[in-house]
Amino acid sequence: MKIVIAPDSFKESLTALEVAQAIENGFKKVYPNADYVKVPMADGGEGTVQSLADALQGKLISVEVTAPLGNKTQAEFALSGDGKTAIIEMASASGLHLVPMEKRNPYYTTSYGTGELIKAALDLGVNQIILGIGGSATNDGGVGMLQALGISFKDAQGKEIGFGGLALQQIDHIDAANLDARLAQVQFNVACDVNNPLCGEKGASATFAPQKGATPEMVQQLDQSLLHFSQIVERDCGKQIANQAGSGAAGGMGGGLLLLPKVQLKSGVQIVIDTVNLAEIIKDADLVITGEGRMDSQTIHGKTPIGVAKTAKQANKPVIAITGCLREDYDVVYEHGIDAVFPIIRQLGDLPEILAQGRKNLESTAQNVARMYQLAQQNR
Repeated sequence: MKIVIAPDSFKESLTALEVAQAIENGFKKVYPNADYVKVPMADGGEGTVQSLADALQGKLISVEVTAPLGNKTQAEFALSGDGKTAIIEMASASGLHLVPMEKRNPYYTTSYGTGELIKAALDLGVNQIILGIGGSATNDGGVGMLQALGISFKDAQGKEIGFGGLALQQIDHIDAANLDARLAQVQFNVACDVNNPLCGEKGASATFAPQKGATPEMVQQLDQSLLHFSQIVERDCGKQIANQAGSGAAGGMGGGLLLLPKVQLKSGVQIVIDTVNLAEIIKDADLVITGEGRMDSQTIHGKTPIGVAKTAKQANKPVIAITGCLREDYDVVYEHGIDAVFPIIRQLGDLPEILAQGRKNLESTAQNVARMYQLAQQNR
């Protein structure tokens, strides 16, 4: 019997690989001779770098980059085992967690460090970059990232503009002559699970800037900055980015990325599914197991378990989800390819204690699921 185990991480408790290993350990107590295939998964958000590094037999690489406030920080990206693919999370270099609460101000935060991570990947000779753009501290339209890659944004006096979303209002012209030439040979697959445009009432500033420290007045100024940026882009680069679905992701990073030669904005979980070749792995499976830390109605909106379930159902395979916990509205997942769901928390306790028990609880629940599955098979 072939069992494919393809879970997401359990945030703050276990990586996706550790989750898969714990599920395998539990199942082996009932099916010791089954063929287990562990496929660490993610949906483009936090944990994607680690999951794909594990799935692609890759390694993590640490680089010193520019943090959102202009100071230096250490950031990580993953390089696949064959050296051809880099997996980058914008949040590692330009994330909100890198800015103390009292200093959060998207007028001044920059995505420059994300561009430095991309350059470090180019230095290693990759031909594909998978870029997750969630969790950013910025609202600069990706201009900082583009500056790091060689595009120049000059003011009316011919000087390079400074960092941050407010500085975009000073852009007088854009010069892409010095864009890193290696980018022409690199395919970008950008994990982008929001459809927000760059500007307007559903744009980057109105939707996401308040959580990054913007007041209502600042939101208006930042929206004007992005609109001005998009107008100069259209004039100087011939690209319309203001109303592109997904261009408002990560403070406009989705829009800024469209200035690069070979970029696709895609569903995060679909990028991971394609990268690890999940459909081929599942094709001859008897059972597929997935999971995440908490399952609720939001799971059906681009999260890992549903991506795995839909892939499995294309091959008509049964799908079981094992999760850390459930919310009352979780049962909508049954309409999207998941056949049964099992939470692992066995007893009440404080959160640190529950997180620490994650591996033990997973193994125990997996064993119980295996016993149920065995019983069902015997009575067919």
